[in-house]
Amino acid sequence: MVTVKPFAGLRPKNELAGKVAAPPYDVLDSNEAREMAKGNELSFLHINKPEIDLPPETDPYCDAVYQKGADNLRRFIAEGTMAADSCQMFYFYRQIMNHHSQTGLVACVSADEYDKGLIKKHEFTRPEKENDRVRHIMALNAQVGPVFLTYPDDKELNCIQTDICSGRPECDFVSQDNVRHTVWLVPQDKTPEIAAIFRRIPYLYVADGHHRSAAGSIVAKQRKGANPKHSGTEEYNFFMAVIFPKSHMSIMAYNRAVMDLNGLGEKEFITLVKDNFNLKAGGPEPKSVHEFSMYIGGKWYSLKPKKGSYPEDDPVKSIDASILQDNLLQPILGIANPRTDNRIKFIGGIRGTGELEKLVNSGKFKVAFSLYPVTLDQLFSVADSGNVMPPKSTWFEPKLRSGLIVHQI
Repeated sequence: MVTVKPFAGLRPKNELAGKVAAPPYDVLDSNEAREMAKGNELSFLHINKPEIDLPPETDPYCDAVYQKGADNLRRFIAEGTMAADSCQMFYFYRQIMNHHSQTGLVACVSADEYDKGLIKKHEFTRPEKENDRVRHIMALNAQVGPVFLTYPDDKELNCIQTDICSGRPECDFVSQDNVRHTVWLVPQDKTPEIAAIFRRIPYLYVADGHHRSAAGSIVAKQRKGANPKHSGTEEYNFFMAVIFPKSHMSIMAYNRAVMDLNGLGEKEFITLVKDNFNLKAGGPEPKSVHEFSMYIGGKWYSLKPKKGSYPEDDPVKSIDASILQDNLLQPILGIANPRTDNRIKFIGGIRGTGELEKLVNSGKFKVAFSLYPVTLDQLFSVADSGNVMPPKSTWFEPKLRSGLIVHQI
C-alpha cells in the first residue's frame, strides 16, 4: 500500500565516501560545522551547512547561503567528486555503532502518500524550519538529507536484505565518531520484487526527519503548481528516505534537567513528588517503561507513578515524558510548556547519565531526570492514533550521514 521508487543516486567516488559524508544539517551549529570541515574541502558540510564558506556573521537563512550550497554541489559534480548513477536503483545502507547494527533500504517515497497519511508522523513541525529545508531543496534542485523511516518487519524483505548485504559493498568506512557506514547497490532484477513487497505494507512511520519530509511535500506542491505538463511521475513528487525494519531500530532516552526547584526546598520538593510517585533509592538508569531515575542532592532515586496518576489507555498521556510532565514538571516545578521554558534542558541519551550528574553537580541545575527509552510500539501507537509525541521524547542513534547518496529532483 506504500510506494517505494528507485532513483539514480548522486554519490561520491567510493574511495572518497568517508571524506565526503557528513552529519545531518540539524545536529551541528554553524561554528561546530565550520570546525569539523576545517581542512576538508570534500566535506558535505560545504553543501548542507554552506554558511561555513561565508563570513561568520552571515545570516544562515539568507539567500546567499542557499546559493552557496548550490554552487558547492555543482563544484563537487564538476570536479568529479560526485557522479550520478547511470540507472535508477535501490541501495542498502548499514550503520554499526558499538553493538547496534541497522540496515535500511535507500529509496524515494511518495509526497502524495505522505499527504494522505500513509507515511505517518509523530511530531509537530515548525514553519520556519520547513521553509529552511524547502529553500535548500529548491536552490540545490536536490534532496541531500534522507528522512529516517521505519515499518513493521517483512520476512521476505529481510531475507533479500541479508542476501544482498552478505556480498561485496559499494563503499565501507568508519566515520570520526566510530560509526561504520556501508552501502550496497541493489541488483536491478530485485527492484520489482522489493517494490511489490512494499505495496503490501500498509504504512511507513517517520522516525526522524519530520521537517525534511514536510519540506519534500511542500516542494512537490510548488513544483506541481509551476509545471503545466505535470504528470505525477516527476522526481519532485518523491523524497529520499532510508527505510528500516522495526527490528533494526534503536531509540535512546531523552533526558531532562531543571535549573531550579520553583522556590521549593529539597525536602519540600521530594515530599510533593511522593504525591504521585513511589520513591526509593535507585540507580541512574530506569529499568523499564513507567519508571524514572531522579538525581538531586548528589543522590539517585527511583520514581514509579502511582496507579491512577495517568490514563493507561491514552497513547500520548501514557508516554513517560507525558507522565513526568503532567505529574511533576508542570504541577511542582511550574514548567507549563517544555518547548519554550528556558529553565529546562533536554539531554540526548547518547550523552549518558553522567551528563545529568555533571549538570546538577555544577550547581547550574537542581534536579535531573533519566527516562526509559520510548518503545517502537509506543511510537507506532501514537502515530496510528493521529496524535503527536510529547516534546523531546525520542532520540535516534546513529544519525544518517548526508552526502552518501543524493536525490536530484
